[in-house]
Amino acid sequence: MTLHETRQIERAVLVQVIHDRMDADEAADSLLELGRLAQTAGMTVAGQLTQNRDKPHGGTLVGSGKLEELQAQVAELGVDTIVVDNELNAIQAHNLGKMLQVRVMDRTEIILEIFARRARSAEAQVQVELARLQFLLRRIPVTESQQRFTGRANVRGPGESHLQLRNEPLRRRIAELKKRLAAIQDRQTARNPADRDWPVVSLVGYTNAGKSTLLNTLAGADAYVDDKLFATLDTKTRKVWLAPAREVLLTDTVGFIRHLPHDLIACFKSTLDIAVQADLLLIVVDAAYPCVDDHIAVCHSTLKEIGASQIPHLLVLNKCDQGAVDPGTLQISARYPQGIPVSARTGFGLDGLKRAMIAHLQQSCSLWRLPPATSRR
Repeated sequence: MTLHETRQIERAVLVQVIHDRMDADEAADSLLELGRLAQTAGMTVAGQLTQNRDKPHGGTLVGSGKLEELQAQVAELGVDTIVVDNELNAIQAHNLGKMLQVRVMDRTEIILEIFARRARSAEAQVQVELARLQFLLRRIPVTESQQRFTGRANVRGPGESHLQLRNEPLRRRIAELKKRLAAIQDRQTARNPADRDWPVVSLVGYTNAGKSTLLNTLAGADAYVDDKLFATLDTKTRKVWLAPAREVLLTDTVGFIRHLPHDLIACFKSTLDIAVQADLLLIVVDAAYPCVDDHIAVCHSTLKEIGASQIPHLLVLNKCDQGAVDPGTLQISARYPQGIPVSARTGFGLDGLKRAMIAHLQQSCSLWRLPPATSRR
């Protein structure tokens, strides 16, 4: 007898408020990216709703007219989930969920859900659980019924509030997870980078830019590859021969994305520290993507946030699959002359990338730096 999958696929409507501080093109790409996030989380995108406002509504994000339109979409399309591109505060999330009677998530929450599904190692699972609990702690709304108990005559003080009692188990679990992560980071800090035998090169960049494919091609490895956002969470390291007697350790790290939650960056500190301790960074972006300029800016801002902006780096313009004569390759190379166009899929440009890596490491890495000449007696 054949068993069939009975789990119902969630149907989602995407919601975005475009306010006066947002660029229209970037907002459109952000909404498109939100749809890919929803699909990566296993949802089917049934519709979308956008609104232009000076600023988001403080109680419901969207105005009353758009809220009615959203309620109609939920009923008509049989929607289970609302996915919001903007960051929601606790009151907005609470009110929308109460009025729409469906699950309401924002961009941060759906990224956390994807991370929870993709985490494989014990370290990644701890990091994701910590980030989710910290998010949940902020998301619990403070309503009148959750305020501190009112005092009475002959009663000592107001005591603990319902909210404090509800949050206490979360706080205890967060403290426990922080201790476990600190122990992991202490063990990693104890590994002295000066004791390694080979330079470390770290692959960083926008999610789904082809970092794992590049690792596999350069190292002949078998790292997991999927055409989805955040296919890689756990760090993978492989030895790569760039030339005779020129070996490096090449590491693949978690991908970046616009509006990556700060709590998630903090929780993945031990993973992202590999980039901070690297001798060279390869910033990998999808050169064929229309908004590649935004992706490059997001990579640089994220590297600055994790303290890796001063590490020597090369810009790798991946997915130039048609080679050097392709108009798209010529255009992106003209805009970023310091970038190295490659195709991890076809092998185009990889010899040039290896030569550039060798040249940079000879200048910046002490393991490959020639000793100073000694004077003859």
